[in-house]
Amino acid sequence: MLRPLSGLFPSADYRALIVGLAEPDDAAVYQLDEERAIISTVDFFPPVVDDAYAFGAIAAANALSDVYAMGGEPLMAINLAAFPDGLDMELLTEILRGGAEKVREAGAVIAGGHTVTDKEPKYGLAVTGLAHPQRLLTKGGMRPGDKLILTKALGTGVVTTALKNKRAETAHVNAAVASMSRLNRAGARAALAHGVRGATDITGYGLLGHAHEMAHLSHVDLEMSWGALAWLPGAAEYAQQEIFAGGMWRNRDYFSQWVQFDSGIEAWQQYLLYDPQTSGGLLLAAAPETADGLCDTLRNGGDLAMLVGEARAGQGRIEIRL
Repeated sequence: MLRPLSGLFPSADYRALIVGLAEPDDAAVYQLDEERAIISTVDFFPPVVDDAYAFGAIAAANALSDVYAMGGEPLMAINLAAFPDGLDMELLTEILRGGAEKVREAGAVIAGGHTVTDKEPKYGLAVTGLAHPQRLLTKGGMRPGDKLILTKALGTGVVTTALKNKRAETAHVNAAVASMSRLNRAGARAALAHGVRGATDITGYGLLGHAHEMAHLSHVDLEMSWGALAWLPGAAEYAQQEIFAGGMWRNRDYFSQWVQFDSGIEAWQQYLLYDPQTSGGLLLAAAPETADGLCDTLRNGGDLAMLVGEARAGQGRIEIRL
């Protein structure tokens, strides 16, 4: 959809835009000087949980995550909200409060916003962050031999879809909410401290979609292990019942051309790897000599640190082993 715009903004005319339409990534990056670059991103979506406050917090954490995925720190955010006529305005207040408290937790500030009337509630943020232009995390920063580390359990897609279908257990929903509400700040800081240059966050394209993006832009193939992955409570149960959002099937239809599974991996297990995630963890590519130290730092900071695979020279293919 954005390809026609690239002709209007040729890279040669906008050299300060070091990540933009020509270099697809988690956020745009505009260099101010040798020490500072502005990160800009936006994300919003309809409710994924029933609780208004939790929805606001999750949507804010999800939007802030793109700044962390680029190696930046958020400075300020602008609210983006859509809300139906006739719905209790207290719900909107709670959504905005959940988002605002999550932004404050990130050390940033809400600086304004815009609201429109719509048939369905929607909420998110436009976030501005700051990073060092020579210390960015990018999707294309992975190198052959790098170890892949994931910082959150997977499964938010099937759990929230089960909730929408009134088939989710409360404990499973609570665990998913806690995961989706957790900021990726500590993970990003740990990655920078250990010299990581390749990273993304796991959201709507699922683990395999975002892993392929990294592999393709980094000119590597990936070998990943199913057994190394951690799953939220209930994820396997709902997957075996095929309680998936439509996005999973779209992700599978598109990204499967680059993926090969071991014969022992069942269909429901494959589908989970394509399942869209909300406010997922960071997928980090660490040099072999730093991977163990990074995992220790992540765990000490309260994040998971799953060593899920490694990169080798290639063109974006992914092999999943048991």
